[in-house]
Amino acid sequence: MGTKSDASRTVPVVEDVGNRREVGPLAQGVIALGTLSAIALAIHQLFNLQVFGIVVLEGRYLYLLAGIFLAIAFLCFRGTPRPRSGVPWWDALLALAAVIGAGYFAWTAELSLEGGWEYAAPETARWMSALMWLLILEATRRAGGTAIFLIVLVFSLYPTFADKMPGPISAFTQPFWDTIPYHIISSESSFGIPMQAFGNLVIGFILFGAVLQRTGGGQFFNDLAFALVGRYRGGAAKVAIFASGFMGSMSGSVISNVLTTGAVSIPAMKRTGFSARYAAATEACASTGGVLMPPIMGATAFVMASFLSRPYVEIALAAAIPSLLYYFGLFAQIDAYAARRGLKGLEPQELPSVAQALRDGWMYLFVFGLLIFLMVALRQVTLAPFYATGLLLLINQTLRRHRFTWRSATALVVAVGRALAELVAVLLGVGLIVGAFSATGLAGTLVNDLIFLAGGSTMMLLFMGALTAFIFGMGMTVTACYIFLAVVLAPALVQAGLNVLAVHLFILYWGMVSYITPPVALGAFAAATLAATSPLKTGLEAMRLGGVIYVAPFFFVLNPALIGEAPALEVIATLVTALIGIWFVSAALQGHVSFVGGFGDDALGWAMRALLFVAGICFAYPGGGGLGLSHWLFSAGGLVLSLAPMLYVRHLGRRRVAPATEGR
Repeated sequence: MGTKSDASRTVPVVEDVGNRREVGPLAQGVIALGTLSAIALAIHQLFNLQVFGIVVLEGRYLYLLAGIFLAIAFLCFRGTPRPRSGVPWWDALLALAAVIGAGYFAWTAELSLEGGWEYAAPETARWMSALMWLLILEATRRAGGTAIFLIVLVFSLYPTFADKMPGPISAFTQPFWDTIPYHIISSESSFGIPMQAFGNLVIGFILFGAVLQRTGGGQFFNDLAFALVGRYRGGAAKVAIFASGFMGSMSGSVISNVLTTGAVSIPAMKRTGFSARYAAATEACASTGGVLMPPIMGATAFVMASFLSRPYVEIALAAAIPSLLYYFGLFAQIDAYAARRGLKGLEPQELPSVAQALRDGWMYLFVFGLLIFLMVALRQVTLAPFYATGLLLLINQTLRRHRFTWRSATALVVAVGRALAELVAVLLGVGLIVGAFSATGLAGTLVNDLIFLAGGSTMMLLFMGALTAFIFGMGMTVTACYIFLAVVLAPALVQAGLNVLAVHLFILYWGMVSYITPPVALGAFAAATLAATSPLKTGLEAMRLGGVIYVAPFFFVLNPALIGEAPALEVIATLVTALIGIWFVSAALQGHVSFVGGFGDDALGWAMRALLFVAGICFAYPGGGGLGLSHWLFSAGGLVLSLAPMLYVRHLGRRRVAPATEGR
């Protein structure tokens, strides 16, 4: 844990893109100083300290953060794939240019606000805007990859040629020297909602996640999961669900989560009888679900809260039921798989005891309790992670095995700076897309066109939306994909009469689908590398294991009771039937009903599995959606359809037990 590479791996990041640079002592010092300065600035701003009477405008605050983290991005990420020792002089020059450019706009923030520079910038501001635009594009390319860079480049220039595009995507045009200052100076583009969410919410939670991991929190929760479920059948895979889900919620990164928790969970699963393909698929699905799981949900949920102008706590509570359904489906499939193949849990001597795990790390539960109390009871979402981080650091100094040395503390700060720089580079780039839609008014045009193409059908519009989200999810990071779809797609779905919060969760879920779905399936492919198995077969297995992620968004967008947007009794009833439905679907996919028995491998067995699958969908389906049937009618139909498969499984189980009993 003491090396620089370890530090960068275990800290929350946006995505692993393979062009990170190992920096020397001097660059480490610069990065650490910049990171500490940015964190101090955030604390000063968010706690409204007004040290020496200084009050920092929000625009000036965001420019300062951007300058610091853009500079760090140029120090941490290579411009070319070819490794090179140290930081070359041109990257140091780019870092300096980022500080100067952002510093100029921070210095003139009040003047530009009063003078309306986003619409009529003076000559110097135009040239500095062009400099910042180029720096943002290059930082986005390094941190986010070529695909997102090209998308951002084209959309950022879209206002300059919008009038030349065909009818559906034609819009108002602006000259280049009006477009670029608008991107940099206005609060609707690079320094709009994405960057505002970062400065006000995300930075604290990224810091908390990093400190929790480096102070032993990650190890504690992993040990606790092993102690609680490791001894049961399929225990190693069930541990992966808990550990990867928790770590994914903190980090918001599927790939880094797979690479860190998977290094422990995948070998444990293989050792207890899981195939390499199944072990890799389990880890990929568990890590993907972590980004959708409260209480933290990575960075994306905070951006969503800013888009919707709703408290983050409401977003987290709404996401709780869909997340429960996803992980319940994953858990049920793993249990059925283990039961069907007679797999056992880990040996007792391999497992820590619950008492020992709690004795070693009870204080981490207290820290999480403080975090949730501040967020839910006191509604201090912005400040909560800083208080929790402070408590963690205080606890850390009392634990000898995790106590920071000068070297480990420096490694932590550098790793945090790298993670924050990566996120800022991507958010600033994606903000250019938001700005392009704002400048041209294209978002409203696209909404009308999508509704027209759907022909007034809500289901058709949802299918079009799901396909769009899946395609863009293949080329963008989670946060970038959500921001793009929130601007382009969400308004059309809301205008069709769907619940606004359900719509935003819908596009978040479908933006995540590509991590376990071939042909891209980055999460599954990363796990396959660790398991030394076929990436494509792992992706196909992950599709089956994570099947809930494909249908749950349709369910909760058609019936908001599944995100808590209904009376309590309706929410409880819908949740109960959904859980029963997912249990049936999971049993059908794996060929075994937990606590009842398995299906046969003949034609009748497969027919019964298909019937149980349909019954599960009927139970889980919330009603409505243009089919004219209520939730209770669907559930009644599911009950009728499930009788034959359940009786078949029970009868088959008795037949298998009878010969063994007679032979005694």
